[in-house]
Amino acid sequence: MRNFADAKGKGKPGFLGVVRPAALALLLCGTVISVPFFTPAFAQSYSFSDVTIEGNTRVDAATILSYAGIGRGQTLNTGQLNDAYQRIVNSGLFETVEFLPQGGTLKIVVKELPMLNVVDLEGNKRLKDEALKGLLQSKSRNVYNPATAEADAAAIAEAYRVEGRLAATVDPKIIRRSDNRVDLVFEINEGKPVEVERLSFVGNRAYSDRRLRQVLETKQAGILRQIIGRDTFVAERLELDKQLLRDFYLSRGYIDIEVLDATGELAAERDASFVTITVREGQQYRIGSVSTVSTIEGLDEAEFADAQRLRSGVVYSPALIENNIARMETLALNKGLNFVRIEPVLTRNERDQTLDIEFVLSRGDRVFVERIDIEGNTTTLDQVIRRQFRTAEGDPFNPREIRQAAERIRALGYFGNANVEAAPGSDGEQVVVNVDVEEQPTGSLNIGASFSVNSGAGLTLGFSEDNFLGRGQKLGIDITTGADTVDSSINFVEPALLGRDLRLKFGAFYRTSDNADAFYDTQSLAISPALEFPISDFGRLELRYRLFSDKVSNVDTDSSDILIDEEDLDSPFGSSLGYAYSYDNKIGGLNPNNRILLRFSQDFAGLGGDVKYFKTEALAVAETKILNEEVTLRAIFEGGAVSTAGGYTSRVTDRYFGNGKIRGFEANGIGPRDEAATNEDALGGNMFAVARFEADFPLGLPEEYGIKGGAFLDVGSVWGLDNTAGTGGAVDDSAKLRSAIGVSVLWDTPLGPLRFNFSKALRKETYDKEQSFDLTISTKF
Repeated sequence: MRNFADAKGKGKPGFLGVVRPAALALLLCGTVISVPFFTPAFAQSYSFSDVTIEGNTRVDAATILSYAGIGRGQTLNTGQLNDAYQRIVNSGLFETVEFLPQGGTLKIVVKELPMLNVVDLEGNKRLKDEALKGLLQSKSRNVYNPATAEADAAAIAEAYRVEGRLAATVDPKIIRRSDNRVDLVFEINEGKPVEVERLSFVGNRAYSDRRLRQVLETKQAGILRQIIGRDTFVAERLELDKQLLRDFYLSRGYIDIEVLDATGELAAERDASFVTITVREGQQYRIGSVSTVSTIEGLDEAEFADAQRLRSGVVYSPALIENNIARMETLALNKGLNFVRIEPVLTRNERDQTLDIEFVLSRGDRVFVERIDIEGNTTTLDQVIRRQFRTAEGDPFNPREIRQAAERIRALGYFGNANVEAAPGSDGEQVVVNVDVEEQPTGSLNIGASFSVNSGAGLTLGFSEDNFLGRGQKLGIDITTGADTVDSSINFVEPALLGRDLRLKFGAFYRTSDNADAFYDTQSLAISPALEFPISDFGRLELRYRLFSDKVSNVDTDSSDILIDEEDLDSPFGSSLGYAYSYDNKIGGLNPNNRILLRFSQDFAGLGGDVKYFKTEALAVAETKILNEEVTLRAIFEGGAVSTAGGYTSRVTDRYFGNGKIRGFEANGIGPRDEAATNEDALGGNMFAVARFEADFPLGLPEEYGIKGGAFLDVGSVWGLDNTAGTGGAVDDSAKLRSAIGVSVLWDTPLGPLRFNFSKALRKETYDKEQSFDLTISTKF
């Protein structure tokens, strides 16, 4: 072994005196080899008379020397020289680095990392190039860095993991090109999604696994596993599921509910997972005594006690408390009382599982809303978000109102995410409300096929936008064709006219039918503007105007004389004013399992035109859930009446038909009929009344299939004519009762909720037309 030749070290042995130049080169070679470890044989102190650099083309020598930090004639020890080497390696610019001593000269030989020519993806189908390339730090015309490429591969794999594809692999490959350039290709093997093969619960006694699965965002894989998407295992989703489960139990009186654990165990093949959620339910509590006290001098406690609707004996729910506090806060504001704080004090009675509620009215802090800042809305106008607040700048700050405004913003459906938080303002009496939203698509274009038992196959073309021009307006255009019908409509809704809770509606439709369940054709055109506004907590009133024209043509010569007389080549038009009242306690009701829906409307036609009648319609729906909310019972009462005036005789376009009101019969299958006419066409009636009783219940199938069962009983009639002079004499238009019983299969599909009805008529007339099966869109009241 010889010493490092010509190295000047004040008479001491040279740098790495026991290492040959070739061995030194191996120790100090490129970045992919481990960092060299210098082991001096003797005390060392060196200097080089010159440092030369070779192999660089893009990076100039001065830059490399600046990384090395070695000056000519500078005295160096072993550690300092090692640091110089590391600085060049860590610059991330070179594929290999060599330190080669040549006498008093240190020769640094580098091989530069190549430039990226193209960055591409291969094998990805589920995730598009645009989404994945946004995750990459490696860019074309940048220097290729292996560490960055590995980090990019990890980011792609993470994106697939979030999508539930835990078996996805990403392999970065380089393809050498001329001029020290490379193509970087990420070869992706997406693998299969990890589905939730089983979703089970431990510790639940009050509610079955099937009922609890309905609460969760995660779903168990079923027959729709290729479509549903929510049966894919995503670990982060389990935290949301745990919160949903807590909220479910709390809203049903289980105040001690604990979700102890939610784990997902992967199968050995990593293509399935088994999710187990452990709960500790505790006992269900009901409301005990309810009282109201005040610490504010001169405040009438009894008046505030009368405002709340909380009663002893009902199952406890945080929503009940919130609703009643909101009622009392509204009363305080109406009385001009600001900064009144209402705090519920709960006292637990272990013996009888009740909670005594005491509402304490006290004077709150004087805090005002300084301003409301809105960020993230690129399409939606600020005013659309701002009008969801009942609070304006300068108003007293109410934390509950801010939370409710946040819920209203999320309920708009315009945003994928919406955060509303209060932050300190310019002084201790001011707060700033920060709103941060994330836009999501709000429009859709639908092109497809449709089918119904009555109309047959058809085509559908529709466009809808729930946030038209970012103003919160709704616009819908639909064209639907059936075997015998064409139905086109346009609807527009401005939800906040003049910035108030005043809804402006505009609708227009054009509808034609060619012998659709009848031996005549119809043509209808209508334009209808309306205004709707609230008149109570759950009630709304609509004022509307309607301009319309109805035409009956091509009546078959074998039809009743009544229909032949109503045929008119000229299209009579009508003009009507009307109103509609609706009451719905679905939102804000004291019992979320019970619902009451009422609708009542009247229209007066005769302000202009040929049609003169007075039309009244009513609907009442009562719904409740029993047996741990797994069975829904529903009663529906519906009726209508047309009373003509001014010598006008109702036409077939004015009257009522069955049209699915009583299942078990065709659309035009019941009502007055001229039996003397050859084709016995349905005539319709000026009045109808029907009662429908339904029950929806589980069939024991996995909840993820979305299939439930139903049973129903329908009773009603269609009757009444202005003209009863039929072909062979008088037509019987009396109210003859019809009834039918049946079972249903309800299927909640990705295309919409479908209802398959199998029915049997119990009471009917000889001329009625039965229909033992029909397929409809399941009605959502």
